[in-house]
Amino acid sequence: MAGQQTVLLASLLFPGFLVSEAAKILTITSFGGSHCLLMNCASEVLQEHGHQVTNIVFDIPFISGLNKQQKSYQVINWVPPEEQRNKIQRQFDLLVKESLHGRHEFQAIVKLYEHYGTSCSHLLSRGDIMDSLRNENFDLLYFDALGLCSFLIAEKIGKPFVVFLSVLASSIDFGLPSPLSYVPMSGSLLTDKMDFWGRVKNFLMRIDFSMRQKKIHSQFDGTIREHFEEDSQPVSSHLLQKAELWFLSSDFALEFARPLLPNTIYVGGLLDKPVKPIPQDLENFITQFGDSGFVLVSLGSIATMHQTMEIIKEMNSAFAHLPQGVLWTCKDSHWPKDVRLAPNVKIVDWIPQNDLLAHPRIHLFVTHGGLNSVNEAIQHGVPMVGITIFGDQPENMVRVEAKNIGVSIQIQTLKAETFALTMKEVIEDKRYKSAAMAARAIRRSHPLTSTQCLVGWIDHILQTGGGAHLKPHACQQPWHVQNMLDVLLFLLGFTLGTLWLVKKVLSLLLRSLDEDLLSKRKVKVGEIDVLTKPSLGW
Repeated sequence: MAGQQTVLLASLLFPGFLVSEAAKILTITSFGGSHCLLMNCASEVLQEHGHQVTNIVFDIPFISGLNKQQKSYQVINWVPPEEQRNKIQRQFDLLVKESLHGRHEFQAIVKLYEHYGTSCSHLLSRGDIMDSLRNENFDLLYFDALGLCSFLIAEKIGKPFVVFLSVLASSIDFGLPSPLSYVPMSGSLLTDKMDFWGRVKNFLMRIDFSMRQKKIHSQFDGTIREHFEEDSQPVSSHLLQKAELWFLSSDFALEFARPLLPNTIYVGGLLDKPVKPIPQDLENFITQFGDSGFVLVSLGSIATMHQTMEIIKEMNSAFAHLPQGVLWTCKDSHWPKDVRLAPNVKIVDWIPQNDLLAHPRIHLFVTHGGLNSVNEAIQHGVPMVGITIFGDQPENMVRVEAKNIGVSIQIQTLKAETFALTMKEVIEDKRYKSAAMAARAIRRSHPLTSTQCLVGWIDHILQTGGGAHLKPHACQQPWHVQNMLDVLLFLLGFTLGTLWLVKKVLSLLLRSLDEDLLSKRKVKVGEIDVLTKPSLGW
């Protein structure tokens, strides 16, 4: 592994040392929000480094608005049938609504994947698009792991692929070793420091997690039966093992230390950009508060569209208790007409988040806990208060709290007084700022940037004809073989069989010994009888 890293570093520092030929790469965007931003970023990076990139976009409602900017690479927009687009939008809105009210969200996620499965079937039925993808003869596919349809596209056109995981590694099972004693399962909200009952919970969560993953993958069973020959139908969950590389959108500045495979690469901070001056109106607002500085509030595009009037009122009231200025992404159209904006608050439709997080007068970042936002805050050493809503956000904030970079509160129980006290605690307690700066040092001290890792490893895969040398044989083994259950059962059976045999032998020996003793006893008794019997010769 060290040798590969040396070669990779040399190829990046000395361009003449392993020159990679331009490759044709297909990237697939099937999710919106941060997923779309990350896929755009990767497509741009690969294009800028000499590859010929084509991006196929599933044009669903919460991607459309994010994908209008000019691109340096070719874009193919695929629009699902209108009825299907509406079903996806309604189901996604329901998912967010249930999450905002603290209701169980898994069934809503399953239903959303059911609609994705149907949309995938529509795409695979488009002979013109699929033939075009085949004819392009791509060298490699790159896509988000949560878009399960992308795996089927890769299988259908028969091309190798690398996968980007835009959430934490524990969110999906793709074969990473996960010792349950210190690797928390998704949904457990545990840290890597578990007591006995924590390990019991983690063990049970592993069973629950496996059942949930199976349920999600099963939503594509109908699509697979429809579009693949009976003798060559793939198993959706098995396709994850075919990835040449896995890129993870995090690193150990946030994530708990855990075992990795050679084809697993952390690229946290892929969206990092050079810091630019902020607009003058925002600078003027910040200046008003002098050394008190300001608090940045951004709950992400999805939460901003769905936050309720009650939440806005409670947050506004809490901000009024702070001596800092507050820059808050909240649309005017969503602002309650009967609520007066706090005097220290400025609401804006959009903010240059990265540039504001780098501002020397920022004291706190109030975030929804999305992985991209958390990564940006770590990059600039800013403490956080997380108002989590759904998805991987609670898991991200568990790690933020464990690293002492911030604290998390539930949106369903958010009240102005406790929210204000929480923000003041994080701002005034220097431990949070110190921990944030320590995480910043870890993030910034990597020998290679996230972009260099991404491009370098993809070039490595292209130059070596795939990543088979990076994948352990375990990827081809069934789960019972990986976990040595067959060996354990054999040894258990052998031990029990040996004990049974020993018992039988001892039992026979004891029985034989008893029979000998009994026989000898009878002989002695017979001799006594002969000696004591009266003589009849008298």
